[in-house]
Amino acid sequence: MKKLNDILQRAGVIDIIGNADIEISMLCMDSREVSAHSLYIAVKGGISDGHNYIQNAISEGAVGVVCEMLPDMLETGITYVHVKNSRMALGHIASNFYDHPSSRIKLIGVTGTNGKTTVATCLYELFTRMGYSCGLISTIRNKINNDEFTATHTTPDAISLNRLLYQMVEKKCTYCFMEVSSHALDQGRTEGIEFRGAIFTNITHDHLDYHHTFQNYILAKKKLFDNLTPQSFALINVDDRHATVMVQNTKAHVYSYGLSSAADFKTRIIEDTMLGLHINMDGNDLYSTFVGKFNAYNLLAIYACGVIFGNGKQETAIAISALNPPDGRFQILQGVNGIIAVVDYAHTPDALENVLQTLRSIVKNQQKIIIVVGCGGNRDKAKRPLMGKVAVRYADKCIFTSDNPRDEDPLTIINEMKSELTSTDMLKVLSIVDRKEAIHSAAAMAGNNDVILIAGKGHEKYQESAGNKVEFDDWLEIKNAFELIKEKI
Repeated sequence: MKKLNDILQRAGVIDIIGNADIEISMLCMDSREVSAHSLYIAVKGGISDGHNYIQNAISEGAVGVVCEMLPDMLETGITYVHVKNSRMALGHIASNFYDHPSSRIKLIGVTGTNGKTTVATCLYELFTRMGYSCGLISTIRNKINNDEFTATHTTPDAISLNRLLYQMVEKKCTYCFMEVSSHALDQGRTEGIEFRGAIFTNITHDHLDYHHTFQNYILAKKKLFDNLTPQSFALINVDDRHATVMVQNTKAHVYSYGLSSAADFKTRIIEDTMLGLHINMDGNDLYSTFVGKFNAYNLLAIYACGVIFGNGKQETAIAISALNPPDGRFQILQGVNGIIAVVDYAHTPDALENVLQTLRSIVKNQQKIIIVVGCGGNRDKAKRPLMGKVAVRYADKCIFTSDNPRDEDPLTIINEMKSELTSTDMLKVLSIVDRKEAIHSAAAMAGNNDVILIAGKGHEKYQESAGNKVEFDDWLEIKNAFELIKEKI
């Protein structure tokens, strides 16, 4: 329980109507989660406005309401806190309520279009291997030491985030590695959070359905670095042309990493095969099961962060060599007749190109690349034709299929992927709406030693379509497809 007065610091309070000395048992931004002695924070969302549910929250037991607009009728016995911006207030109130947990743990935020999950997850694994107690907040899962929790968003809401960090502090975690999405930064979910460090991987075309312009997308990512303190660090991929923009206004100590540009941390690829990478990192030879140039960048960011925190270069390199890719990130499955399947989360044009370029550079002349790919519904439509063009540029055969169509017609999405292809391009393309059928068709048409790339969903264990969320796992489907072919041989 906390006194309301004690959790309003830096919340942008305009006025308090009622008793500010009341006890608060929990914070809620969803009126359906309210119970006795709750403080309800009314937040304007993209779909609904929390101000419309103030009365519901009071009926469920809320004793206090934080809002930008006061209700026309104020109830006796309820304390109303009028603030400038509910979203910004929420972050600070949550931080205050949970005793500023981000200031009591070394929190490292990872942002960028591609690589966030790999870098954050592998940093958690690296520092755990090196003997530290760690937390992880990621797209795939949240972890506190060895305890695992389901992740519902790349970056949780402010209440859930502070509660997670508080639990990590209680469990004696020294570090937390956290994916930070552009949506979270734009919506103020990290307001009131103190980062000890921030890592920028890259930025390419994505989420323009939400941000509308690429410049807005860049500015959203940049907020993470703008809010760093002089005691923190910023680590940027200097090979990305937008990297220096990210740190233009930062107060943090800036470090750089890269493969081709002058940087504080450098690496060189010696060999890249389907078995993994052989790289030289700051003079240390390193063998890894990770594949591809894009993963060389990820490993370098992980290495740099380890060294920045005072770990030995050789010790860090040895520990990195034992890491494995997270679920759905260039996961390789060996099938019959030497056929190889790769399951990857690549769902942006740049990520898809990175994976396909890697495969094209590795496969032998006689090996063909077959890709199964789609685009999500209710998301950035502008990238659909780009995804289609990338697929036909590098693959020998393309099967366009459903990803998570959500509320859209999957065939319409597929047609938009094909909209800028030439008649010659179309000779490579099959359209199979059913994703299971598409995966099994790819397995059936693959010849000896061919490579099948199943892109877009990666670790996801579901498919969203027409308001339904059904179980679906790319990895299991291609595994089942290989088993069926094996039975027929």
